[in-house]
Amino acid sequence: MASPPEPGVTVVVVAGGDPPTPEEIARLPADPIAVAADSGLDHAQAAGLAVAVAVGDMDSVSPEALAAAEQAGTRIERHPADKDQTDLELALELAARLADRVIVIGAGGGRLDHLIGNLAVLASPQWSGVDIEAWQGNAQAVVVHHHRVLDVEPDTTVSLFAVGGPARVTTTGLAWPLNEEILDPLTSRGVSNRATDPSPSVSVSEGVVLAVVS
Repeated sequence: MASPPEPGVTVVVVAGGDPPTPEEIARLPADPIAVAADSGLDHAQAAGLAVAVAVGDMDSVSPEALAAAEQAGTRIERHPADKDQTDLELALELAARLADRVIVIGAGGGRLDHLIGNLAVLASPQWSGVDIEAWQGNAQAVVVHHHRVLDVEPDTTVSLFAVGGPARVTTTGLAWPLNEEILDPLTSRGVSNRATDPSPSVSVSEGVVLAVVS
């Protein structure tokens, strides 16, 4: 049986999409464990992150970044190019074993199919015991399996999307509250709500929700 994630530990997963901004790096908690997904290794090194593990098929990482990682003692987990999981999913699988909070940066940009796939992977029920969020510039997508409190400024836009099926949702601190109401993934009902409190909450009793803060 796999060990539970370590409480109080944060893993930052650096994907191979848009490079993280200096503001994103500055917002990271102190001393996170850094895991790079393939060419996310280039982004992580450029941002000054000490990468503990690099995972993926290594088809897009630069030879220079790979050599530097090997010299620095980074653990390299190579996978075949023909596989059933994306590099990000492999990185999340590893991260979820190490920590109870995972921050994904660099998951946006590039191909639309990759972006959609990345968002779907983030919301997978297999990570239900881990708090996962993805940062993209000033926006973030927070995965809600049970209950999450958002750290936002009042009047910030908060959009709620059911993922994988309908979700039963209760909110506090939003202009248009929900009380054990169903969000359907094929409607836009949860789009463009607004925070009225610096700590709005989203609770899910059935299903999974992505709370997008922008």
